[in-house]
Amino acid sequence: MKIATAASHSIPKLVCPDGENGLIISTKYLNRIVSLNKSAMTITVETGMKLRQLINESAVVGLAIPNAPYWWGVTIGGILGTGAHGSTLWDLGPAVHDYVIELRIVTPAGSDEDYAKVRTLKIGDPELNAVRVSLGVLGVISQVTLQLQPLFKRSITFLEKNDSDFGDQVSTFGREHEFADITWFPSQNRLLYRIDDRVPSNTTGNGVFDFVGLSPIPSLIMAVSRGLEEIQEYTGHAAGKCITGSLGRYLLKKAGYGLKNDGISFKGYPVVGYNNHLQSTGTCLDIPKDGSRSACAWDPRFKGLYYFQNGISISLSKAKDFIQDVQKLVALQPKALCGIEIYNGILIRYVTASSAYLGKQEDSLDFDITYYRSKDPMAPRLYEDIFEEIEQMAVFKYGGLPHWGKNRHLTFVGAINKYKNASAFLKIKQLFDPFALFSNDWTDKILGLKDGITVMKEGCALDGLCICSQDIHCSPTKGYFCRPGKVYEDARVCTHVST
Repeated sequence: MKIATAASHSIPKLVCPDGENGLIISTKYLNRIVSLNKSAMTITVETGMKLRQLINESAVVGLAIPNAPYWWGVTIGGILGTGAHGSTLWDLGPAVHDYVIELRIVTPAGSDEDYAKVRTLKIGDPELNAVRVSLGVLGVISQVTLQLQPLFKRSITFLEKNDSDFGDQVSTFGREHEFADITWFPSQNRLLYRIDDRVPSNTTGNGVFDFVGLSPIPSLIMAVSRGLEEIQEYTGHAAGKCITGSLGRYLLKKAGYGLKNDGISFKGYPVVGYNNHLQSTGTCLDIPKDGSRSACAWDPRFKGLYYFQNGISISLSKAKDFIQDVQKLVALQPKALCGIEIYNGILIRYVTASSAYLGKQEDSLDFDITYYRSKDPMAPRLYEDIFEEIEQMAVFKYGGLPHWGKNRHLTFVGAINKYKNASAFLKIKQLFDPFALFSNDWTDKILGLKDGITVMKEGCALDGLCICSQDIHCSPTKGYFCRPGKVYEDARVCTHVST
């Protein structure tokens, strides 16, 4: 059995029940506020509540969850299931699960008990550190109590720079600004620094953030964009992707990346407003589900975006070397990463070490890379080898941790062994769910309980099911053969070889 939320799910099969008799438990209506203590600055909510509602309900009484994912369509249970986060190196860090001070979880009962057991966990209980990032394998989290802060204002300025000194600046920038992040456009050698800090509550400004990529997109524009990208892939027109990426960045820049000084339009930096209006966004969720011709860009009812997303965290101590390796690849193939710039580049967020057993192990940089995926899993992507080399480099050379709700199969190879408290998590999993009712084939594999994360078959490397070891794992009929990486020579990637 698995828990389903109202809006969002994972890219890998984290939420899929197994077998013919699999059971899905919906939290769609588990969305109420249970209690709100203004003096103690705590809120208790049911876990089917969406992030947007939590942010707004807290703000009504002058409180704030200071850090949160940028997409407000996720539920509280989904956030805890995958360890979702915002960006900061300050205080408790960017992960919502590190603000949890108490929760209730419904678990299967033992053989000598009734059907279910409700457990209440508080700070100091070792089990809480397991449930904070649960992967949905421990039971159903029904209620969560979060520690809030007084509502505050923020000031945001986006500053564009060349990426020549990126490796040297990346660590210090995150400590200079509380909600800092960086967007990287590697083929354009450009960086977008988000200078984002708290300001006094009497600072003038009523700004909001409505990021264009998470706002309603007309279905015709979706279809044209996807169609153009498919043509560029099919014809190998890398220069066309570079033009599309550069044009997209120019339009976003003119629109202030979705920032609006007065809630209506962008007039210039800084944009000042209350935290609840600036920390998260997703107005495409407001479109009625009645066949409207605008929607979120990935809405499956329309021909829109279809992509993979790597979310991999690399420790701050290794980030400079990783960045410089990516820059070496760009120097070798300047057009190779234009494709990710169509998806607004590489989003880089700061994350702190967490006490959660399956949370971040040390202060890190989280690299979110979104890129084109073909509807045909046997079709190689343009510059397939460069994307694969970056992925393998991040995970194996630099020991990156994959986001539990994102990524392709190969990024999870050996991942569980990178968590020092993995065995403690598995002991609590056995205690809470002795009959493995909340497990599935995928969670058994990523937790190291079963082999088979990768699948070796013809073309498996093209869709991230394996790391190629033979040419047949690529697409030799289309000119793609298994070769070493260009910078990380231990990588094995599908490279187009011209005859």
